[in-house]
Amino acid sequence: MMDCAQYRRSMLADPHDPDPRLREHRESCHDCTLYSEKLLRFESRLERALRVGPVSEAALPFDNVVPFRARSRTMLRSPAYRRRMLAMAASVLMAVVVAGGLWLSAPGASLAADVVTHMREEPQAWRRTDVPVPNPKLDEVLRDSHVRLAAGGGAGMVSYANSCRFRGHQVPHLVLQTDAGPVTVMVLVHERSPKPVQFDEQGYRGVIVPVPGHGSLAVLTRGSATDIETIEHIAHRVLDSIIWTG
Repeated sequence: MMDCAQYRRSMLADPHDPDPRLREHRESCHDCTLYSEKLLRFESRLERALRVGPVSEAALPFDNVVPFRARSRTMLRSPAYRRRMLAMAASVLMAVVVAGGLWLSAPGASLAADVVTHMREEPQAWRRTDVPVPNPKLDEVLRDSHVRLAAGGGAGMVSYANSCRFRGHQVPHLVLQTDAGPVTVMVLVHERSPKPVQFDEQGYRGVIVPVPGHGSLAVLTRGSATDIETIEHIAHRVLDSIIWTG
């Protein structure tokens, strides 16, 4: 099944690609539907901006008997000509800016996509169990990120704790046993997310929550049994249980 990263790369290459897999993904993904609409609106504006009709001889601001060199100077001095050229330059600049924004919004190397990729590398972490991680082990995993969990287990029982390499940094990777099943939490102190992000791709569903001054928190489940509202609730419960020590 196509994921969001593959879909958006394909759309950037050809917004009118008739591939049925693209249509199937778009119909099942609200975020990619909005992305497609934005991309098509941009393409339409770009076509209009670059559609310059021919200029008739009668419309030029000079007489036919004026020598060529004089004609060129007269045309360049014409207010109408300068306005036309400025409008074209502004349109092209707008197109470059919007295209750059669309390119940067493609999630090929997005935080959510990288989190999902990391999850696929540690399938053993998802098992259900009632055996908690020993406190010394948990403290060791959390220490480098200047984090500890409040006593009382408000976040849920931690059944897996590991310090993992992610985007060039060691980050805590925890699994909590909750009423909704195993939930993975990654404390990403080196990653800044400007706003909350929801994702549902490659069999994983989750959220990335900004933590002002402390990076962000990724919380996700495997499969589609848990709705996104429940995952968000768990994420905020985890945040309430985190004590930042640095």
